[in-house]
Amino acid sequence: MTAPSPERILELLGQRFPGTAFRRQTGEAVRDFTLYVPAEKLVEVATYVRDEPELDFKLLSWISGLDWLPRDPRFEVVYGLLSISNNARLTLKVAVGEENPRVPTVTGVWRTADWHERETWDFYGIEFTGHPDLRRILLPDDWVGWPLRKDAPLGYEEVAFTHNTPGRKKPSPSLTRLKPKKVKYRAQ
Repeated sequence: MTAPSPERILELLGQRFPGTAFRRQTGEAVRDFTLYVPAEKLVEVATYVRDEPELDFKLLSWISGLDWLPRDPRFEVVYGLLSISNNARLTLKVAVGEENPRVPTVTGVWRTADWHERETWDFYGIEFTGHPDLRRILLPDDWVGWPLRKDAPLGYEEVAFTHNTPGRKKPSPSLTRLKPKKVKYRAQ
């Protein structure tokens, strides 16, 4: 099979979801075909691109969050999809507001979304409604806040160097710097 062109993907989505505003992301840094999808249509669009034989995006590679503070809407949830049969990639993005950061879960479409959504919630605080087990996955259960948000407080711990570490053991003056080893190659 040949990979469907971006125009063909937009055509198929337009036929299946008339009246839905899909916005294409363009620019020099955009490598894969990227579409903005309305949050309320995310599960339907995800199911369609997975089940439509011409598209066949059966693999959800990754999910990530983005914090665009001070932009409004502040957050984006990004879905990286792969069609192995077509050797094609598709990126879906959902814009999420700061007041109520939530999107519907796609765990019913791709089981791999389970841990990816948990990780995104863990770091950004974006809630995935309908998720079967939305709890922290990488941070301790008692962690307060969302560490990858741009307004998260930065912790500070001074880096320990030999000049600022109390009670450090000074190196022996007899210690010399290691010299490069002379190697004789067979060709010499």
